[in-house]
Amino acid sequence: MRSIRSLLVTGVLAVTAAACSTGGQAARTSAPPASTTGVQAGSTTAPATSAAVSPSPGASPRPTQRHTESPVPTESPVPVESNPPGDIPDSTQFVPYRSAAGGFEIRAPEGWSRRTTPSRVTFTSKLNTISVSWRATPMQPTAAAVKRSEVPELARTSRAFRLVSVQQVQLPGGTVVQVDAHVNSSPNPVTGKQYRLDDLRFDYFRNGHEASLDLLSPVGSDNVDAWKLISESFRWR
Repeated sequence: MRSIRSLLVTGVLAVTAAACSTGGQAARTSAPPASTTGVQAGSTTAPATSAAVSPSPGASPRPTQRHTESPVPTESPVPVESNPPGDIPDSTQFVPYRSAAGGFEIRAPEGWSRRTTPSRVTFTSKLNTISVSWRATPMQPTAAAVKRSEVPELARTSRAFRLVSVQQVQLPGGTVVQVDAHVNSSPNPVTGKQYRLDDLRFDYFRNGHEASLDLLSPVGSDNVDAWKLISESFRWR
């Protein structure tokens, strides 16, 4: 009897040992998949960092080649002032200004504030503005071409733009296209008041280069002589 019990105990121990061994192997065998699953989960979440490469909601889109200025909100023309400010005094002195980047020379009122960018120079005094922008272009502008392409761009980027006329004129600086229009001024940052402005533009061209001279002043102001002097002073260098 003792031998039989010994045999039974030995068999139970053997079965138990075998079961433990099998369970350990199974645990060791199943461990790698758990680890592999962890790696896959990490690799699955990693591409989410690519969202940081995309522009944020507040980021500006890349500029297009078609438009160089941002469009302005749609608004109605403001009333013309009965006695508008903005007359340039007869005592104003006009001094030469030369732009190496634009390759031109012009006479501008002495003492006006000046702001320069890589493709534009602007002179301002109260409600009067003189601006010259330049660019490369393959062909000389014509009145028809300006009506077809430039006028729509001005309407898109100017406040309450209203075209008056487009014509080709002869100036000392060459044959130019003259655009007459009315626009609203930007609102005064303190009072919000706006003025209706005359926008007189001249497009000059030479050897693949175009320059646009804009002369802005309140509608009804007496700046005819000053604008004539400035527009006729333009020279390519």
